[in-house]
Amino acid sequence: MDFLTSQNYEIFLRLILAVLLGSFIGLERQLAKKTAGLRTFALVSLASCLFTTISNLLSQMNFPNFNIALLPMNIIGGIGFIGAGLIIFHGSHPTGITTAAGLLVSAAVGMAVGFGFYSIAVFTALLTITIFTIFWIFEEKFLSKID
Repeated sequence: MDFLTSQNYEIFLRLILAVLLGSFIGLERQLAKKTAGLRTFALVSLASCLFTTISNLLSQMNFPNFNIALLPMNIIGGIGFIGAGLIIFHGSHPTGITTAAGLLVSAAVGMAVGFGFYSIAVFTALLTITIFTIFWIFEEKFLSKID
């Protein structure tokens, strides 16, 4: 099997896109000095894309009793485990919830790329960055005065 087949070439591009999108999401977390940043988000998106791509390829090989949904479902469980580790309580005040939610979205973006839904993945990454930045500014300017 050749390394640079047309199928492998597309898979390599998917993996690169997943890393780029995860990195863009993680960059905001890195700049905000959060626990999980650029590398973590890039790796989560990459792993999700790879697992989803493998799942998709296996489903095309007609393995008996293979369910294409099994690997993506387990990605979600794994991200829940990682996300729970990011959430820290300071007294009764939890921190890290937004970063954990961002990791979940980063995994979903990687899965979307893995299944070939490129425009949905890009749009979701842009929405996530918007939520991390614009919503934060809104919270700081308006909602902090309510507390």
